[in-house]
Amino acid sequence: MIPDIAGIARGKAMPAAKFGAAAKTFLPSSIFYQTITGNYADLDIIDQWTEADVVLKADMSTACAAPWADEVTLQVIHDVEDKNGNPLSVAPRNILRRVLSLYEKRGWQPVIAPELEFYLTQPNSNPSDAIEPPIGRTGRKGIGRQSYSITAVDEYGKVIDDIYEFAEAQGLEIASVIQEGGAGQLEINLTHGDPLRLADDVFLFKRTIREAALRNGCFATFMAKPMRDEPGSAMHIHQSVVDIVTGVNIFSHPDGSETDEFRHFIGGCQKHFWAATALFAPYVNSFRRYSGGDSAPTNIEWATDNRTTGLRIPVSPPESRRVENRVVGMDCNPYLAIAGSLACGYLGMINAEKPRDPASGEGYGRGLSLPRSLFTALKKLSEDTEFRAVLGEEFCMVYEGIKHAELEEFQSEISPWEREYLLLAV
Repeated sequence: MIPDIAGIARGKAMPAAKFGAAAKTFLPSSIFYQTITGNYADLDIIDQWTEADVVLKADMSTACAAPWADEVTLQVIHDVEDKNGNPLSVAPRNILRRVLSLYEKRGWQPVIAPELEFYLTQPNSNPSDAIEPPIGRTGRKGIGRQSYSITAVDEYGKVIDDIYEFAEAQGLEIASVIQEGGAGQLEINLTHGDPLRLADDVFLFKRTIREAALRNGCFATFMAKPMRDEPGSAMHIHQSVVDIVTGVNIFSHPDGSETDEFRHFIGGCQKHFWAATALFAPYVNSFRRYSGGDSAPTNIEWATDNRTTGLRIPVSPPESRRVENRVVGMDCNPYLAIAGSLACGYLGMINAEKPRDPASGEGYGRGLSLPRSLFTALKKLSEDTEFRAVLGEEFCMVYEGIKHAELEEFQSEISPWEREYLLLAV
């Protein structure tokens, strides 16, 4: 399997003997031109509709069980190449590799740790019905505003037990599980490590969590804002950079003080997050998470131990100094969000971007300094030539085309709000 632009797993199922004997596996290039609805964006690509094949190359280091399957099943993430053996420039896994290679050329190795927020919900078979919190072991619906409650976590103990069981069978490591602020909202924290491996882990965890929920008669959703009066779901990314040779965190001097690289990384985030928001918040729904507070930062300020800023510096010893990106939504493609976030920091370090002074006090009252809509974010992406160069122009063109196609599809819909308030009143 491979992740497409949305982060959905695409691929083929086959007997193990056929997989082992296959010299090459192919998929049509058009899987990278699909919107989230399954429609195809009409892009400025020569012979787009010939749907030429791309080549899948197994990364056997990712091979792991699919423990929810009835039969013994192996799942393998693949890289994507053209028929000449070149990395396909629009494949999300290759985008992240591209950014990591820029760090490597400087003698740097990024280290990240993602936090995954999601909701368990009652099964929702009719999209017109509102999302409802799940029924827990007490027989009652989940309630919100119970952050860090052990009792609330125990309410969904069977689902969590299955997540742990599935994760262990796949070799996926969970640092901790907590109850978040929403009704039926949980957070899984992953142990820090290599960005590509952790992007793979997030990709696998989304599938794992959904399967564990289905085994227990509920849904798991990674929508940024699935319920109107509940907080949104984020994928916070903790980021540091170490020297490849020494393994030392370049954000700290030997005496424990902050380095220029640390401040320049923040400066790059503040300069380029406007463009990167198109990757951090990839859907119309993503921006509903930003609109009402509820622990979602709407700014690109930074401060130490302050969860109201988009860039938080957690309390840590100097060797673990890091920058937490709190802007990213859980509906992102993890490969693209991690690549985008690291690209911002990279540009800051190589261009010596100076950050603004750290914020003091609560950041929510500082006004909205992130784009208010996907349309605005895409416009900023189109204007940021430095950021586009890091990710690759062809990828940016394809990504913009897909997102504008999704916006056009959304704009054709008439919502219940419009029917309720406009039908007989205007």
